[in-house]
Amino acid sequence: MNRFARQLKSYGQQLRAVMANEYRTIFSDGGVMLILIFALFIYATAYSLAYAPQVLRNVPIGVIDLSQTSTSRALTETFNAGPNTYVAYQPADMVEAKKLFFDREIYGIVYIPSDYEEKLLGGQQAVVAIYCDASYFLMYRQVFQEVVTTIGNTGAMVEFQRLIAKGANIPQAQATTQPVIYQARNIFNPYLGYGTFVMPAIIMVIIQQTMLIGIGMIGGTWREHGLYHKLCPAGRRHMSTLPIVLGRGLVYASLYAVTCFYILGLHYRLFHYPMNGATGTILLFMAVYMAACIGLSIAVSTLFRYRENSLLFLLWTSIPLLMLSGVSYPREGIPDWLFQFGQLFPSSHGVNAFIRIQTMGASLSEVFAEIKALVILAVIYGGLACIGTHLVIRREGGCECSAPEK
Repeated sequence: MNRFARQLKSYGQQLRAVMANEYRTIFSDGGVMLILIFALFIYATAYSLAYAPQVLRNVPIGVIDLSQTSTSRALTETFNAGPNTYVAYQPADMVEAKKLFFDREIYGIVYIPSDYEEKLLGGQQAVVAIYCDASYFLMYRQVFQEVVTTIGNTGAMVEFQRLIAKGANIPQAQATTQPVIYQARNIFNPYLGYGTFVMPAIIMVIIQQTMLIGIGMIGGTWREHGLYHKLCPAGRRHMSTLPIVLGRGLVYASLYAVTCFYILGLHYRLFHYPMNGATGTILLFMAVYMAACIGLSIAVSTLFRYRENSLLFLLWTSIPLLMLSGVSYPREGIPDWLFQFGQLFPSSHGVNAFIRIQTMGASLSEVFAEIKALVILAVIYGGLACIGTHLVIRREGGCECSAPEK
């Protein structure tokens, strides 16, 4: 047997030993199992259930009607006609309305002045004041959009009736009060659902963060207890770095292949998220994305000396990484240096590519730039993982056995 064949056989033995040991480590550690296996199920289900309604409905508002006329009451009734708002209170004055507003009983106030009907019937411009809670953007959008649309429609109807009373025919009156008719088409998210918008990004970040924390916990545990010598199979005095990194990576990839199969298959169907991507494109993307995340996680895990370090240093990074991906806040509004910093993490490229593939139905060529970036990150972080693992083993004096090498 030549040297190359012996080396391959040796690598195969080491690889099997590392994988067997890594599976034992994971399935004998409840904390690691919770993070690496169950966390993706738990987080994805919890977030999806929270966002299951998709669209915020029936936001309570208050209407101060100082006019107390038939036209003002008709306007008040229109706020109950749409699905987004309903009139929960009709306070007598602004003082009472403010109290309801600050007590979070209502999220918007409509102020109808006493001269509303007089100006409306007299051909003058009536003014209606709107106060919306802008501290919660979803509430603000629903209240503002519903109230403004309702008032606009009411104003157009009043003008239509005026024109008819002056002798205009119906087509003329319609053309004057509504000169432009638009047709809206919400592409890729037809119901403007919040869950459909945010869940693809959250799932990608969860995959990366659970890997970072879980693999970091394993790395910290091994260094804390000096267990690297267990990686060495019987009959060997030392191990090569590459089989260690590759073996560990294959174990994590196999675990996440199962969990991601559930998430992208059954979970997406249960919560009716868009599944517009081609199967081959999704599989290639997920393989590259997980390779980059695993390489980063193993590289980072070599920095932790204690098990708890992984949680302390990585748990808080989830929200910043989600923001750096450009989903929660537009990329155009993020400073260039901060956006470029975010490109160092697989999640930034993964979120963008996954949304375009699964939600928008992008082809492989259309996300080639993101996949290329993930391949580069996988190679870089894989190399750093090998370097870090080699340095840790040498520093800890691990991977050596008493039995002589044959």
